[in-house]
Amino acid sequence: MSIPKKSTFKSDLQKEQKLSLLLDRYYDKHLKNYNFKRVTDLDRQMKGIDLVFTHKVSRETFFVDEKAQLDYINEELPTFAFELIYHKQGANKKGWLFDQTKKTNFYALVTAIYTDEPDMFTSCKITFVNREKLISFLGSRSISQKSLESIIALNEEKHSKLELETLHPKKEGYLYFSKQNKAEKPVNLILKLDFLIENGVAKRFV
Repeated sequence: MSIPKKSTFKSDLQKEQKLSLLLDRYYDKHLKNYNFKRVTDLDRQMKGIDLVFTHKVSRETFFVDEKAQLDYINEELPTFAFELIYHKQGANKKGWLFDQTKKTNFYALVTAIYTDEPDMFTSCKITFVNREKLISFLGSRSISQKSLESIIALNEEKHSKLELETLHPKKEGYLYFSKQNKAEKPVNLILKLDFLIENGVAKRFV
């Protein structure tokens, strides 16, 4: 049985709007030193800004891009997919991880999303990833936009997992080509969340 190629953008957007109600409660409870505001301006959202957090004392501000595992409701995955390339209108586009037009300071990775009825979310986990530290850390492992683009170009027809020399595939991460079952045909860098936490790139606060 083949899986139809279709985009889930609209349905994901509706789920994200309902999930945001739960996330806002978590932010209020666990990030008491910060005020936050959701961004509704589409231009800012396209630049990787879903929320603006401001420290109540120092007034330091940072931009957060929320990424939720909405394809895996009522499941808990140990990994997260960082987008490198996707396909749109007949051409490959740069994914959000290395896109220099993005203003993101932190990713809020939302995993283990549970629901007791359709689209009524009851709990989840949130892992904050420092984008600058992540890109620097990957660079220390000889993983950069340029090196990954070269690997992807050599494996354009691949549809599966591809191991990288500098990452342990079971403990750290790997590449994954989704060419057959997703309309956007993304290539993602799959990374273990515990691996990022252990190396000071990420922190789970709930």
